[in-house]
Amino acid sequence: MKQEIHKSAPSGAVYGLGFIGAAIYFISHATGFWMGVLGFLKAIVWPAFIVYEALKHLGM
Repeated sequence: MKQEIHKSAPSGAVYGLGFIGAAIYFISHATGFWMGVLGFLKAIVWPAFIVYEALKHLGM
């Protein structure tokens, strides 16, 4: 039996760099500790914000 291995390293690297950038952005704009925690949580789901804004601007 031959197994296929699917690798997704490039997309994982893009998400990882995006996560780091989003975390730096959101945490640097935080006004307090809990806002920094919220910024970290936002950084985890940053692709959802991008899709939401793109669909909002496209009128969907």
